[in-house]
Amino acid sequence: MQITQEVAGELHQQKVTKYVLTNQHGTRAAILTWAATLQEFSALEDGKRQQLAVHQDNLAAYDNNTYCLCQALGRVAGRIKGAAFDIDGKTYQIEATEGKNAIHGGPHGFLHINWDATTQEDGDRASVILTHTSTPQDDQYPGNLTTTITYTLDENDRLTITFNGQSDAATLFNPTIHAYFNVTDDQHDLDQQWLTLNADKRLILNDEKIPTGEKAAVAGTGYDFRQPRTIKDGLAQLAQNGGVEYDDAFEVKPGDAPIATVGDTTGHREVQIYSDRNGVVVFTANATDPARADKRDYNALALEAQNLPDAIHHEGFGDIVLPANQSVTHTIAYQYVRK
Repeated sequence: MQITQEVAGELHQQKVTKYVLTNQHGTRAAILTWAATLQEFSALEDGKRQQLAVHQDNLAAYDNNTYCLCQALGRVAGRIKGAAFDIDGKTYQIEATEGKNAIHGGPHGFLHINWDATTQEDGDRASVILTHTSTPQDDQYPGNLTTTITYTLDENDRLTITFNGQSDAATLFNPTIHAYFNVTDDQHDLDQQWLTLNADKRLILNDEKIPTGEKAAVAGTGYDFRQPRTIKDGLAQLAQNGGVEYDDAFEVKPGDAPIATVGDTTGHREVQIYSDRNGVVVFTANATDPARADKRDYNALALEAQNLPDAIHHEGFGDIVLPANQSVTHTIAYQYVRK
């Protein structure tokens, strides 16, 4: 394993460091301290560098990135209805960031932090360990929350991301990495990328994309990815009912099996996504070309593993309350497979 670091540049008068983890196969992950960003996840195939995640080379592109491109989201990644919630009988109001609702951790969340970082190498594993303490004055959530995000690459081409949180007051904790994938040869579009989801149901959303609490079976619909299916084919079925994109939450089955897999129809490669939580948000976008984005000409598929959005308001969506002075850890893993 190899770990290198370099100064990536400056954002807001802060030095941003880039760490690169590389294994003996040439698989590598590049992590920026700004927003704990996964700037690159790629593999070496027959001497050629194959990108798996969608990325930008320019550091400035990650500053207030509209799409949160492969960046950390927290304290709570998904939407919170009314930007308010109750813990132990007390109501907390946080800043609304999408209409009257909150999303992506708010305007002072993980996205806007230049994280402290250290590295660690342990035989066939190499890690970047990022830490930050968020205060109620920072983001209006209760409690001083210390979060550690650890990226670990191993010799089996698996990139594991762990999120550990501990707070001095009960708070909410449901972070993720807003990872975007395109595993096709040239990453030009999603026409040749297929997806499977370990999901029988999706959430019904209102016109503000807030869950109503209802769940709908995916069988026979444009949301049915229980078997490999191209994004193009799924979108075509959605279009029959006026749908133009995916921006949807699916209830998945965490455990030893992947919650999702993306692959290319040429059969060259796939990436399997693992999670210990019950939800994944699937979002189609073009995060690197505004002109194509305006035309809904997608080249990136976001897969955001987390507890189901707005879980604090819905029984059975997952417990995202972090009790005071207790520690919780969540894990997401991306497994590259050469076919």
